[in-house]
Amino acid sequence: MSQPITSPESNKVLRAAIWVAIGALIAAAIVCVVWVIIGDSDGIVGKAFLTILLLAGFAGVSIMEANLAARRPAWLTLASVVSWVLLLLIGAFLIWMPTGEWYYGGDRVFKFILIGLIIQGALLHARLYLKSFLRHQTTFTTIVTYVTIGLVVILAAMLVLPIMTEEFVDYRPLYWRVVVALAILAAVGTALVPLVNALFAPKKPRPVARPTAYAASAPVLQWPTYADGVTPLPVLPDGTPDWNAYYTGQPTYPQSPARVVPAPTAAPAAPGAPTPSEPAPHAQPGYQGFPPPPPLPPQQG
Repeated sequence: MSQPITSPESNKVLRAAIWVAIGALIAAAIVCVVWVIIGDSDGIVGKAFLTILLLAGFAGVSIMEANLAARRPAWLTLASVVSWVLLLLIGAFLIWMPTGEWYYGGDRVFKFILIGLIIQGALLHARLYLKSFLRHQTTFTTIVTYVTIGLVVILAAMLVLPIMTEEFVDYRPLYWRVVVALAILAAVGTALVPLVNALFAPKKPRPVARPTAYAASAPVLQWPTYADGVTPLPVLPDGTPDWNAYYTGQPTYPQSPARVVPAPTAAPAAPGAPTPSEPAPHAQPGYQGFPPPPPLPPQQG
């Protein structure tokens, strides 16, 4: 059902649908010409104008269907073309059939619009219903789907026929009882497949929001230390490190207990890692980006 139109089988279906549309257009034109020649002359100008509009509209719709075929499954393209062919034939029938005493051209235009809504509504129902069916296919939903689509097609036909022929045919109450019964069955079948999907179809996994890694990727700045790489520098009154103490070895200002920066707690050493008392080989003491440690005084030989 969901086979793309680009497949060879679908291309054949598309070509067949286009030829059906062309043949229907030619046949409708020929029939209308015959009616013009052998029919009565009552309102022939208006009927001819409506026929031209009908044929031009059908040609435009056929071109639109051919352009949309690449984005549709094959069955939908064929069904859509067939629906427009039916509307073309029904429109020609409504235009050229003799008008009864109480019926006028405006009434038939309204009937044509109503018939078009019924046919296209049935096609839209089939399209949405099959989309719901393809989500979760079982034996039960397959049977219900095909039976429901058949009921909808029969219901649409039984609604269209009285609209077309009510001027000539008197439909008994039993006919409308059957129509109501079909409508109820079609409504129940339409509700069954979405209900089964809601209860038993596998749910689509929801995407899990991943936490942003901004904090983890941001550089961590540590408080600068003396040249030993362990003892933190004193704190100035403005809260910045006392870089002068880095060279002198003594705080520039007396330090209160609240300003003393505690030494960082060493994490548990991994197996084979050097202990805090043993500096790592090739370790660079000091604080990156700040002055290097002061040079040693000259040694007396």
